[in-house]
Amino acid sequence: MRGKTTMDPYLNPFAPGAGSRPPELAGRDPILKDAKVSCGRALKGRSARSIMLVGLRGTGKTVLLNEIGKIAESEGLLVSKLEAPEGEALPRLIYPELRKTMRSFSSVAAAKQLAARGLRGLRNFASIFNIEIAGVEISVDPEPGLADSGDLQHDLPALFEMVGRAAQAAGKGWILLIDEVQYLSEADLSALIVAMHRMSQEGLPILMVGAGLPQVARLAGEAKSYAERLFLYPDVGALEPEAAAQAIQKPIEEEGASIAADALEAVVQRTEGYPFFLQEWASSAWDIAEGPEISLNDVNLSYAETLASLDAGFFRVRIDRLTKSEVQFVKTMAELGEGPYAMADIAGAMGRTQQSLGPTRAKIISKGMIYSTDHGYLDFTVPLFADFMQRYAERAGA
Repeated sequence: MRGKTTMDPYLNPFAPGAGSRPPELAGRDPILKDAKVSCGRALKGRSARSIMLVGLRGTGKTVLLNEIGKIAESEGLLVSKLEAPEGEALPRLIYPELRKTMRSFSSVAAAKQLAARGLRGLRNFASIFNIEIAGVEISVDPEPGLADSGDLQHDLPALFEMVGRAAQAAGKGWILLIDEVQYLSEADLSALIVAMHRMSQEGLPILMVGAGLPQVARLAGEAKSYAERLFLYPDVGALEPEAAAQAIQKPIEEEGASIAADALEAVVQRTEGYPFFLQEWASSAWDIAEGPEISLNDVNLSYAETLASLDAGFFRVRIDRLTKSEVQFVKTMAELGEGPYAMADIAGAMGRTQQSLGPTRAKIISKGMIYSTDHGYLDFTVPLFADFMQRYAERAGA
């Protein structure tokens, strides 16, 4: 029986869900400060860097993306958010957001004519890229020569410029948030970078904040060489011990409970500071503890439950996307110990040539499970995945 209402599960402050904001957003202040400065500078027509958040799964990139959206809105920017699913073309993803933004600016007298022209260009864009449309654009006549070339690297910058001009006239700005950037095609990513480069050159109040796996910085650089100078690339990684401890301790204390020093240290060390794992374990420990203090024993007792929850959800959904040959590939990686892993070592352990494993490697990378850390080296995009694979192999009787 639970001894204190402070440990009531209804009061559990932790949020171990995909993209759920933790009760204490610890250790991310520098990133949020940079985002706020960029928003402020963009609105003043000053040079402002867009941002590309890069990091492994479960490090809180989506949470940061949402938080930046709130900051941008408070600063006076209209906010659009997209998630790039595998295989979806950018024109279809971005069209509804461009339409919504232009319609919003069309209600401001000073920006009405510019927004109307933008909507005409958007009508062309929809027609050229075979996007089904409904509503106000049906009655809008197209404007020849505006966003109708069929070349996304030409048409997207033209539309962004119309949004930027309308935003400027309205005394506003626009920020585009894109999650899972690594799933955009090279052509789509290149068009986005070209568009943002144009906005930077013209001093228009438009920013982009993307979030994706570690390979995003390389993909952006390969798409356009100047992408390195166009974006900030903050690494969204594991929290430093002090920030990780704060992320656990502060929410507990705000609910009138506490956590023993040795219990707190155990969670911080064994999760290696990864935000999603911190939330998962702290949540389990809260539910097990009688309170008013979470003890080391509570933390130890909840560890098995935490692992089971992670294995059944966070880790399992990744492995279920792989074919048998792909599972064997990542299983071999895990058996080699801690990454990064040399492709030569993986091939050697599998009794295969590197060339023959190339297609398998490429498919697993495209599924967002592994990434290239350097020439000839790979690592998992999911923290502590090697440990999971060992448990997975044991349960499978391998």
